[in-house]
Amino acid sequence: MNLYQRIPVVYLPEGFDEEKVLARAKEYRDALCAGLLLVEQSSCDEGHERAIHFVKKLKEQSDLKLYLCGNVYRFEDTKKYLYAGASTVYCSPSNPEEKTAFEEGSKRFGLDKVQLLDVLADVEGTEGQELVKEGVIPVEILQPAFAWGDVKTDEKGLVPAIVQDYRTGEVLMLAYMNEDAYNETLRTGRMVYYSRSRREQWVKGLTSGHYQYVKSMYLDCDHDTILAKVRQIGAACHTGSHSCFFNEVFAKPEETVNPHTVLESVMGTILDRREHPKEGSYTNYLFDKGIDKILKKCGEEATEIVIAAKNPDKEEIKYEIADFLYHVMVLMAEKGVTWDEVMTELANR
Repeated sequence: MNLYQRIPVVYLPEGFDEEKVLARAKEYRDALCAGLLLVEQSSCDEGHERAIHFVKKLKEQSDLKLYLCGNVYRFEDTKKYLYAGASTVYCSPSNPEEKTAFEEGSKRFGLDKVQLLDVLADVEGTEGQELVKEGVIPVEILQPAFAWGDVKTDEKGLVPAIVQDYRTGEVLMLAYMNEDAYNETLRTGRMVYYSRSRREQWVKGLTSGHYQYVKSMYLDCDHDTILAKVRQIGAACHTGSHSCFFNEVFAKPEETVNPHTVLESVMGTILDRREHPKEGSYTNYLFDKGIDKILKKCGEEATEIVIAAKNPDKEEIKYEIADFLYHVMVLMAEKGVTWDEVMTELANR
């Protein structure tokens, strides 16, 4: 559901101070703002690209909903803004280039992602551009399907909440909610629990910064257990572990492989090699040789897949695809592309 709300406006002029903007954004996040409207004002391509990269950084560090306008002259601009983490990109109908960018961008990504400023013209009888200056734009409001009265609690008015990483499905922790924690979680979009030991409500990450941003919540068949899928910032466990469940009791040799976990793990190793070179590392050899060598290897491995596909042996093509994916990941690391971005692109098709 979209309602028109007033949210903070942050301008990104040429040479803006990233750290200051990040600090302001975190203040807005902690004040439970519904989002931020970013107005990009750079006057050159270099400044424009810097602003786009900053949007990605801002999204990762604050997880606020970001709405963008300014310098949207090409379809490529709408695409880059959205891939960087923007919820909606606004184009000016008075600028022919921006209007063309809107037409191409909305066709590719949908009208909910790329809009014209004149969609706001009827709000409060004010032109869209004026409302943008005041931060009045349509903001998504969460409407839960189940109220607290639909939840079956124990004798103390509590319900257990199982928390998963929304990307990998890894179980992060188990905590409890009361009515206030449940409603506050829905209102703020951050996980809030009830501490049985301290007998008080607590916002996960309020002291550590390791917030949990809610992506979805479910009730089980009996309505007496909550499953929350979250974006975890930092570690979920107070010990510093990503998950509280790290004490292995036993494990059968046969393990189910989670493709996302494997890809992220390999990518993590590649990125670590880039930041902390290791003597004799083939990955570091590729980085040292540069983009041309990496591209050459990607081409060679793609050709190997074609050759292997002509062979009836399935094992051979399996090995060649694995080699190709590794070299593609080196290329992704070199160009600053993440698996989340690739998966988002696939999901949008």
